[in-house]
Amino acid sequence: MQNEERSAPPALDEDTLAFARKVFEHARAGRAQELLDMGLPPNLLNENRDSLLMLACYHGHADAARALLAHGGDPGLANDRGQTPLAAAAFKGELAVARVLLEGGADVNGSGPDGRTALMTAAMFNRTEMVDLVLAHDADIEVRDAKGLTAQAAAQAMGASDAAERLARAARRR
Repeated sequence: MQNEERSAPPALDEDTLAFARKVFEHARAGRAQELLDMGLPPNLLNENRDSLLMLACYHGHADAARALLAHGGDPGLANDRGQTPLAAAAFKGELAVARVLLEGGADVNGSGPDGRTALMTAAMFNRTEMVDLVLAHDADIEVRDAKGLTAQAAAQAMGASDAAERLARAARRR
């Protein structure tokens, strides 16, 4: 088979670009149902590979996340930074969103290419309630990211002492 060169996508006109911006603003605002009602796919991506679900989760919209998941939104779809929707919820401390994702099938140990899980993200930012939540859903405290750090080591490196202590206690119980 011969390699075919990829041609650049055609330039989009201003009306199309304005519509696309509006779509992703709706997702950020938690108005996912309107987008789904318009027939848009739940795994639509923006230029950063942020899905509608990622944007809803990052901005704390549990009901929007639930609607997107119910319509086939992929909770494991990572953006161009390798962040999953669950990791975004962990970063922001959005417990309700994290619960929706976990109930909707998100892999508690899922990660992007950097290997950073939601537990690691929560630990790094000292989100102790989030640490407890993902541990209760069987997050693996021994998983290492691409740099070889566990969640506890990442928490210690970031000065997140409360999260590091919780993870140390969890490790002793296992």
